[in-house]
Parts: sequence; structure tokens; C-alpha cells
Amino acid sequence: MDVHYLPVGHPGPQWSDRGQLLALEPQQAAPMRCVGFSRLGSVHAGAVFTLWLQLRGTSWVEAKEGRFRLRGGDWIAFERDSRPALQADRHGVCIGLSLSADALRAISRLADCVFYAGRGRATRSEARTALRLWRDASRRLSTQEPGAGGAAAETSALWPLLLHLTGMQRELAARVERCPGRSRNRKRQVFGRLQRSLMYLEGHCDRMVRITELAELTSFSSWYFSKTFHALFDESPQAAAARLRLEHAAELLRTTSMMIGEVASASGFDNPCSFSRAFRARFGMSASHYRSAVELPTRQVIRHAA
Repeated sequence: MDVHYLPVGHPGPQWSDRGQLLALEPQQAAPMRCVGFSRLGSVHAGAVFTLWLQLRGTSWVEAKEGRFRLRGGDWIAFERDSRPALQADRHGVCIGLSLSADALRAISRLADCVFYAGRGRATRSEARTALRLWRDASRRLSTQEPGAGGAAAETSALWPLLLHLTGMQRELAARVERCPGRSRNRKRQVFGRLQRSLMYLEGHCDRMVRITELAELTSFSSWYFSKTFHALFDESPQAAAARLRLEHAAELLRTTSMMIGEVASASGFDNPCSFSRAFRARFGMSASHYRSAVELPTRQVIRHAA
């Protein structure tokens, strides 16, 4: 695999394709940079904030928060210490933006523009607009001399893209006011920590996650974490973990031929009986009936096409 390190201070776009590995290291990075990867290309991010939008195909992600799968239209954002590693499948195309600590501060000073770690879905229109703005920003950054104007000049070049990406995170930003704190900055800090804990549950939906793990991740006490998590997300951490594990099990039933017991084990259930009860309570039917209900329309479509 080819490894490509970025030139020091280079602000232009960087792309990894056909098995190449792009390593984003902050000491080699411009404050803001447009990046992307495709067709088995991969990216390893250093201590920079990154946001990714999957345009086509599938990508796999491994970060401090766990493992994730991106499909067309999915977006995901990581904090600076997450250090995600991403790789596209044979048909995958993913674009992204990396922001250093200096860049994040410059953005917040210029306007009330804040990014959060998290996951979400972009509409087809939002994805097309993001791609167009990403290309425009890449061209503008390419014409700048390395280091010319600093983060302020790069912020100006990326401003339409930055506004669009923060707009895609509007559902996250709407929850900030529900967090405790006397100032908006404190509310944002609390929200960012809790958002990462939710991502941690999503990234580890193949096992049981202890409250102490989440409390340690957020630097809160277990009591304060549980209370604030419930107030923000309208469910306890335990309920969120169970829901995500069952949703993961349902996805495995839809997309794989794994046996029911294997699905239960892959979703963090040691006891098949407890998995069966929990699945029926969540979806109103047994796991086997759920799989049959999903497979039946597919068989009907194939028979009709034949």
C-alpha cells in the first residue's frame, strides 16, 4: 500500500484512491483541508477534527468511539483525539474536511459556527450541494500560497462549505440548549461530551458497555453522566445501549445469512433466550419472523421479474 504524507502547510485538496493510504498529521497539515478517498483508498487522521460525507458505495471506519459503516448519504464527524481510520469499498467515494485546533478557533471567532462529533443522514440535495461546495473550496485552496493569510484566509475560502456542513448538523445543534450550564460555551462542552458517548454506544453495539466506560469518556461522574444523558436524549444510557444493540441485530438479520444465535452473540447477548425476549419486545415479532418478513418482499420482486 502506498503511503502519501502531505507537504508541510499544503492547503490544497488531497485524495486517496486504489489502495493508497493518506496520513493526515497535524504537524504536516494546513489548518483546513479538503480530503477524500475512493475505491479501496484509505485515510488515517491524526489529531484534527474531521467530518466525512459518503457519496457512493460503502466505507468502514474505526476510531476511538468504535467501528462504523457509512453508506451513501451518511455523514460522520470525529473529535481531534478520535484519530479515525477510514477505508472505502471498491465502489466507495467519500469526501471530507479536516480542521486543526487553530482552524476551529478561527471559525468560532468569525461567526457562531460550531461543529460537533456525531452521525447523521444528508438528503440527496444536501449531498449534491456539499460536493459542489467541496469542489469549489478545493479549487480556491489550491490557488493559495502555503501559509498565506493563515487560518482566516482559508476560512474565507471554505466559508460556503462550512456553513452548509453546520447546516447538516442542525439537529445536533438544536439539542445544545437542553444541556446544563450557565453559558452557551459550557452547554456546548457538555453536549459535545455526551454526543461522543452516544457515538461510543453506536460504535460498540456488538457488546455490553458499562456506565463507567461512558463516564470516563466524558470525564463526568457516573451519576452526573446518567442524569444528563437522560435529560438530553430522553432515554437512559442503558436503554439507548439496548436499543442500538437490537437495531444492530435487526440490520444483521436483514443483510446477512447469520444464524439467529450468531446474530444474538454479535449484538452482545450471551443468552439467546434474553435476546429473543428483548427482540420481540422491541419489534413485536420474533427474530425469525422478522427475517422472513424482510425476505418475502425480495422473493416476490425476484419472482415478478422472472
